[in-house]
Amino acid sequence: MSRICELTGKGRMVGNNVSHANNKTKRTFLPNLQNVTLLSDALEQAFKFRVSASGLRSVEHVGGLDNWLLKTSDEKLSTNARKVKKAVSKKQAAAA
Repeated sequence: MSRICELTGKGRMVGNNVSHANNKTKRTFLPNLQNVTLLSDALEQAFKFRVSASGLRSVEHVGGLDNWLLKTSDEKLSTNARKVKKAVSKKQAAAA
């Protein structure tokens, strides 16, 4: 399973470990991924995602999963999140 946030697209970054003697060796910085269940208000259903901790804070700041999905571009979202986004937008269009 790849280490990529399903909602923000945040992945691993590459950098250097730097010793006291200024020797540099490659290392990776992995995102803090958590398995979470997020509720959709429009669909009245729960969905499981693998989300970074900062991504989870962002979703809560925007006002929930539905608002986040409608605001975010499809390139950042996983295929599972795109399916949920399509269902949410279809449900909101039917309600309007």
